[in-house]
Amino acid sequence: MAKRILVVDDEKLIVKGIRFSLEQEGMLVDTAYDGEEALEAARKTEYDAVLLDVMLPKLTGFEVCQQIREFSNMPIIMLTAKGDDMDKILGLEYGADDYITKPFNILEVKARIKAIFRRSARNKNQNGINEKSVFGELEIDTENKRVYITGKEVNLTSKEFDVLELLIFNPNKVYSRDNLLNIVWGYDYPGDVRTVDVHIRRLREKIESNPSEPKYIHTKWGVGYFFQDQI
Repeated sequence: MAKRILVVDDEKLIVKGIRFSLEQEGMLVDTAYDGEEALEAARKTEYDAVLLDVMLPKLTGFEVCQQIREFSNMPIIMLTAKGDDMDKILGLEYGADDYITKPFNILEVKARIKAIFRRSARNKNQNGINEKSVFGELEIDTENKRVYITGKEVNLTSKEFDVLELLIFNPNKVYSRDNLLNIVWGYDYPGDVRTVDVHIRRLREKIESNPSEPKYIHTKWGVGYFFQDQI
């Protein structure tokens, strides 16, 4: 089945170029030119990936990303015209999975999208892991990529889920920030370890009753992060 992508940018030439290139790869491409239009499209369709510009009319890319995260964990790649690290961190804080800085090479865009597809396929095809596993008040459904706390579903991004899944099924094993970055994002990912810190912080905010005193995801100071298997 062809992958469906949503491309959101107010610069129509950029949208046209990305759309043409992705369609050449056999993908189905929908487009939007402002934040409200993008949000409406995302509510109607569960996309395999969303390319979302930061600077948009009506609603900013950050606002769109944040609102999408209220109802979906579809992968979101932010497009930013600035090289400012703060834009990248803000995008991750609002729930983005990845970011690309303009001006970009279309080959890089396609490579990032395909990397997301590969990770999704790998997660679906994992063997040797129970479909549903329970750890105290936390339940993880690896088949459907869902997480529940005391029976209530917690909406995680695909990257947040990948980090949590890796830690959960390797209990008490300490992963350095570099290791997590390489395993979850890939060795060719251009970001730095702050990406890991942002995702760990967001995970704790979502699954811990008291993020400042976590009972699931712990920090081994100066080394990295690990999942405590006995609650």
